[in-house]
Amino acid sequence: MLHESGYAAPRPMSLFILKRLATLIGTLIGASVIVFLVLEILPGNAAQMLMGPDAAPEAVAALATKLGLDQPAWTRYWHWIAGLLTGNLGDSYAYSSPVLDLILERLALTVPLALLAMALTTVLALLVGVTAAARHNKLGDVGLMGLTQVGIAIPNFWFAILLILVFSVQLQWFSAGGFEGWGEGIFAGIKSLLLPALSLAVVQAAILARITRSAVLEVMREDFVRTARAKGVSQRAVLWTHVLRNAMIPVVTVMGMQFSELLAGTIVVENVFYLPGLGRLIFQAISNRDLIVVRNCVMLLAALVVIVNFVVDVLYAVIDPRIKASDI
Repeated sequence: MLHESGYAAPRPMSLFILKRLATLIGTLIGASVIVFLVLEILPGNAAQMLMGPDAAPEAVAALATKLGLDQPAWTRYWHWIAGLLTGNLGDSYAYSSPVLDLILERLALTVPLALLAMALTTVLALLVGVTAAARHNKLGDVGLMGLTQVGIAIPNFWFAILLILVFSVQLQWFSAGGFEGWGEGIFAGIKSLLLPALSLAVVQAAILARITRSAVLEVMREDFVRTARAKGVSQRAVLWTHVLRNAMIPVVTVMGMQFSELLAGTIVVENVFYLPGLGRLIFQAISNRDLIVVRNCVMLLAALVVIVNFVVDVLYAVIDPRIKASDI
């Protein structure tokens, strides 16, 4: 469609994505302000915290100058944002190395760990949820939902310790911790991450399975499902081809939130398994009072959460075009 001026009007999908991009940018700006206020403006001397209470005043003053703490707050915020946009995140006080290099090195483990955990979560949840819905109010349904209730109640760190005791100590199939590195091969890397990913996935899979079951049962009551069955389509084909696609909107919603939770959950699990990932870096940075690393890592996690939510919104429109039509 053309406007009177002659240029092509953006299509509804384009407008939908532009609105979501504007929301993404605004959310990132708001998150950066909050992170900066929490870690930079709160009462207390950041340089004193870094060096400890017994540090000489001259040393504290020199570090404050090096960190730019003697500059106005808005100047420090602008320098930080400019550094984020240009990739100059500063140097770590504890590691004496660029923060960007530390983050990229740790992301090479944390992102595959979260993706593997999300894959396990999705597979387990869809299998359990659809199977339970297909056996609604039968023994299989009751048993599977009972297992999901147990899964929801299990803390990640407790299940991680249990996995280590069973598969590392007793069966000796996996190492109890550490990461061999991707240089040893993809199989060796995935094997090192399998137990941590499973410990992250068990709770999320239990939650997602219950939501999948509810969504599938709701769609199974629709007229088009009865029509497909009347035409002789098998129950398996109806469930996995027709019903599941129409039930995916609430499932995708939760999956997006769960991926964000998996990224945050790596902080605990990586410490249990001694994995050199982003979560362990944040934990060590907090212990070392390395606020520069903490600030940038927290902002990175916030950005990942916002980006994941943006991707989920776009997936909504792909799965159900009515969403973008009603949003514009």
